[in-house]
Amino acid sequence: MANIKSQIKRNRQNERRHLRNKSVRSEMRTRTKTALTAAETGGENAPDALRAAVSRIDKAAAQGVIHKNQAANRKSRLMRRIAKFS
Repeated sequence: MANIKSQIKRNRQNERRHLRNKSVRSEMRTRTKTALTAAETGGENAPDALRAAVSRIDKAAAQGVIHKNQAANRKSRLMRRIAKFS
């Protein structure tokens, strides 16, 4: 346990950021899975699900949760997987 005031504050900040990043990452994965299942089943909401997933990936990169290159890789991989179903 930290004794220094600034380190105690830093630990609190890190914990808050960790929880925020965790929820963003979780939502990003959920939307990706939703887009994949929508494309797989051929539902009419597949383009909307894909748009939502790409938007969430971009937002995660903008917030610094993932790196911008990682976002580009994830979007590319998602598009390739969805293109197989079309």
